Amino acid sequence: MRAAGPYSIVEDEVRELVRRRGVDPAQAGFKGVAELVDEVMNDYEERRLDSNLPRIDDRGALRKRVLDSVAGFGPLQALLDDDGVEEIWINGPGKVFCARDGRHVLTNLVLTEGKVKDLVERMLRTSGRRLDLSSPFVDATLIDGSRLHVAIPDITRRHWAVNIRKFLLRAHSLEELVRLRSLPQGTARFLEAAVQSGLNIVVSGGTQTGKTTMLNCLAAAVSPRDRVITCEEVFELQVPLPDVVSMQTRQANLEGRGSIDLRRLIVEALRMRPDRILVGEVRQQEAFDLLVALNSGLPGMTSIHANSAPEALTKLVTLPLLAGENVSHSFVVPTVAASIDLIVHLGYRRGRRVTAHVLGVTGRLEGERIETVSLWERKGDVMRWTGHQPPRRERFEAAGFDVADLLNEARG
Repeated sequence: MRAAGPYSIVEDEVRELVRRRGVDPAQAGFKGVAELVDEVMNDYEERRLDSNLPRIDDRGALRKRVLDSVAGFGPLQALLDDDGVEEIWINGPGKVFCARDGRHVLTNLVLTEGKVKDLVERMLRTSGRRLDLSSPFVDATLIDGSRLHVAIPDITRRHWAVNIRKFLLRAHSLEELVRLRSLPQGTARFLEAAVQSGLNIVVSGGTQTGKTTMLNCLAAAVSPRDRVITCEEVFELQVPLPDVVSMQTRQANLEGRGSIDLRRLIVEALRMRPDRILVGEVRQQEAFDLLVALNSGLPGMTSIHANSAPEALTKLVTLPLLAGENVSHSFVVPTVAASIDLIVHLGYRRGRRVTAHVLGVTGRLEGERIETVSLWERKGDVMRWTGHQPPRRERFEAAGFDVADLLNEARG
């Protein structure tokens, strides 16, 4: 039998020390477990002087490997620590992919079925969410804010399908988006004024275009005097304001009861005296409840998956129809026209996230078509004001903003 190497010996002794001292790695974190790893490695080095224990060639590498295995997520931890990696997904034990700069690559990681299941169980341990045959899908937030989604057989053909979308909040304000060259200064100033004037804003874009980051940056422009209620499937928004209540959906229990969906959260949010409501993303019939809230005069923001700003508006007209047969197209179209003021569309340009389009919704109808006006458009690397006037000028003026000055600044 082949003798165990230093990594196996040190890892086993660290796990035994964790067990004996009753340490919860999830609670202790990397710092707490690192102290135990150092303790075991120091003891190992002392024992090696009087025994035939194998020599540790690279103490730093071994320390990190053991630490990742005990306190982190083992072989995936290096990808999770890499700021250049945006998303990680596992199609099978030998098919671990990651995304960098919008492109996906097959990594050289090879896991086992048992290791994949063990990693998922560890990720779910602090989330309070479960995964079994009666509930074969799960969405959860990891401790670092990353979003986990898992699907298991027989929903999937053979292997567990795991997606980890890392929460890379590279900007916390519109000004930081300007520094990252995602947004021109004039556009940022206009959007900041729009938020402070109480306009209802929808952020649209494809996968990993930075919708959550933009929503966070817009939320940072909300007055610190406002009470903000956020509703999400899993916690992702980080609103830097003093008066914030954050809510997320909940799965059904083993008896199939107790589930809380986004529709319920939006209804409950209206009972909590909000000055503004933020819904992380609308995908289904919750769009109806959000429209009703916005139409009542409550300012709000949300995001939606779409390939263009006009397509986002089309989805906002379509999704509320899923709420029930009594919800008619004749009700939804004018409600959307009256409730949505701006659509900020995001995209990729040469591997970089950028704001691609700002579309204004005038509130008027042309037959069954909602009238819009394009305000900012990106041509290549440059985003310019189109020269058109924004909607809701009276709201800007009521909030103390001179629209002419804002547009002059946008003209540059």
